Amino acid sequence: MPRFSVIVPAYKVQAYLSECLDSVLSQSYPDLELIAVDDCSPDACGAIIDEYAARDARVRPVHLAENRGLGGARNAGMEQARGDYLLFLDSDDTLTPDALRAIADRVKETGEPDVLVYDYARTFWTGRAERNKVASQLTEEGPAPFRLGDRPGLLRVLMVAWNKAYRREFVERNAFAFPPGYYEDTPWTYPVLMAAESIATLDRVCVHYRQRRGSILGTTGRGHFDIFEQYDRVFAFIEERPELACWRAVLFRRMIDHFSTVFTRRDRLPKGTRGEFLRKARAHYRRYQVGGAKIPVRTRLRHALVHYGLHRTYRALQLAMSARRRALKAGVKSVRGLRSALLQLHYRVQLRLPLRADRAVFAAYWNRGHGCNPGALEKAFRTHAPHIRTAWIARPEHQHTIPPGPRRLRPGSFAYWTALARSTYLVNNVNFDRRLKKRPGQVFVQTQHGTPLKHMGLDLQEHPAAADDMDFEELLRGVGKWDFLLSANRHTTLTWERVYPGGYTTLEYGYPRNDVFQQATSADVTRIRESLGIPEGTVALLYAPTHRDYRRTQRPALDLDRIVRRLGPRFVVLARAHYWHGGPPATAPRVIDVSDHPTVESLCLASDALITDYSSIMFDYANLDRPIVVHTEDWDAYHAARGTYFDLRSSPPGAVARTEDELIDIFATGHWRGSRSAELRAAFRERFCRYDDGRAAERVVRHVVLGETARLPEVIPLDQRHPVPSAASGLAHSPLATVPQPSGHPPVTESR
Repeated sequence: MPRFSVIVPAYKVQAYLSECLDSVLSQSYPDLELIAVDDCSPDACGAIIDEYAARDARVRPVHLAENRGLGGARNAGMEQARGDYLLFLDSDDTLTPDALRAIADRVKETGEPDVLVYDYARTFWTGRAERNKVASQLTEEGPAPFRLGDRPGLLRVLMVAWNKAYRREFVERNAFAFPPGYYEDTPWTYPVLMAAESIATLDRVCVHYRQRRGSILGTTGRGHFDIFEQYDRVFAFIEERPELACWRAVLFRRMIDHFSTVFTRRDRLPKGTRGEFLRKARAHYRRYQVGGAKIPVRTRLRHALVHYGLHRTYRALQLAMSARRRALKAGVKSVRGLRSALLQLHYRVQLRLPLRADRAVFAAYWNRGHGCNPGALEKAFRTHAPHIRTAWIARPEHQHTIPPGPRRLRPGSFAYWTALARSTYLVNNVNFDRRLKKRPGQVFVQTQHGTPLKHMGLDLQEHPAAADDMDFEELLRGVGKWDFLLSANRHTTLTWERVYPGGYTTLEYGYPRNDVFQQATSADVTRIRESLGIPEGTVALLYAPTHRDYRRTQRPALDLDRIVRRLGPRFVVLARAHYWHGGPPATAPRVIDVSDHPTVESLCLASDALITDYSSIMFDYANLDRPIVVHTEDWDAYHAARGTYFDLRSSPPGAVARTEDELIDIFATGHWRGSRSAELRAAFRERFCRYDDGRAAERVVRHVVLGETARLPEVIPLDQRHPVPSAASGLAHSPLATVPQPSGHPPVTESR
């Protein structure tokens, strides 16, 4: 008897069916049967199902003689099911990798509940994925399992069959089945949740819900009138079970909200039937209305329109509200235009006033917040040139990252334009607003934000996909405003001066943001690890991938859940998404999302080793003299799309893994901090870390602000530096994986 029966009904989805079936059969948890139901589909769905059944014994094909609809097809699948738990998956959707393993673990952990509710993400044709907006209802905190009355907020989660796992014995005992017609999930999900004696949640995206053009609910037809019979079935279920009467008021509100949603969608009801639909909705309102039921303020208007059947009134209100929105939009546009004109007038006036010799303004990463090289320099200004008053530009959502000391500025404000016009020193790791007019006497320090592995600047002319319509003439106009450009090594100096040609002076002093690696103490490391929740005695791996220009969607290259499972409890992963991306690479037990942490330098200090691909963080991290493992599975594609200045596989900072299994093997066997990895790291540091000795920021301030070019601190040789050791360096033995290791080729850097 399999653990899971995954039921997939198929009708006119031949273009998506293979992807759906593959997502089930490729799960890392193999104890399943896949019941694929051909609902008398007129296309090739039946043939595709038979092909899969011939290749994999876990596939059980069911061919229906006539089309029964989604509910009937699911029922046919349930009749064949033998698994402990039933899962439904629509044939144009997919399971996420390792979803079944996570479901199995959670089911076992919570004592075999009747129902397990898990999360989903909507996926769009662009590749964008958007997680369920009420995912907070699926938190795993608190007692589990529970009953619906203990967590009624679950009713806010999309009421569909495919975001839950059902204990088959529970379903059969209650004789649950899907009705015919549209909205068949409604009389299934509400009764199931109300009747369940034990419910648990899994706070993990297990299903990708495809937002497909041509789906049933997006078509126009009288089938949408089925919604009335479906709610009749829900209330009939309550009538049969008096102990569920307490749910009548909640279901009444949900019903009216559902009716009004169908009514207001312009693409659902056929022309001429809207009045009929509203009359039926009004009859249901009166039939199931609960005396004294409290209607939320935000939905009272919709309830009133259904209650009184005010079809024309509702249409008039819609038109009035639409006209109001257009008027407000036009008004806002006019106000913004006026404000923009006033700001530019203010800026022109400020440009005529004298420069302030004691002012410096800083920004980083397109005003994302305090950090990187400008952040380290801003602190150095206050330390070594305290007569200079500093200001920091950051968008409102990043203002909290600014430490006490600098004045806070918001982009586009009057104070912002005043600072750009009158500050003597301008410091950024990208360019300022293109409307900046560099004045005589102003000093622009361009810090950049990393050592280049990938092609940059003018070299991107050969890589149009990576350039993304870059205006190279505007790029050179920006370079023309630079007075100083920072560099951490000779490779960077030669690259910058070629791809950013200009009249600036290169300061080969090291990167200020790396000073902290030589200045931090073991107490700092302990404090940061405690703040991140890293368990004592574990090895923390910082995973920091870079952006892929050749991909529309930035899916994680590594399955972090699988990696930590295989390596065992003595390893944790700090997952740091690229700053251009909206979400973390993964979230799972022992995978800590640090994407929003304000300083990547602190994360480097907290970690014991770095896992990256082609990110420039490897050049900075090498200053800590800690192990680095490079994952190069898509090197050829990355190199072709973006271009690189050298072959990282030939000159790596440590062990190189071509696959995920090789990466796991590197850590499981201890090669990540073996002698060969140390040799590679030493050569890498000699080439790229020569000037990062902990005093880079001081050298810049003394040169640029104080003019002490002849008395700058000498660079400390690499063999005389003592960066703070990692927490794992004190462990007596290298933690090894606690499960059998994957087979495959040995790590490429471990064989000579």
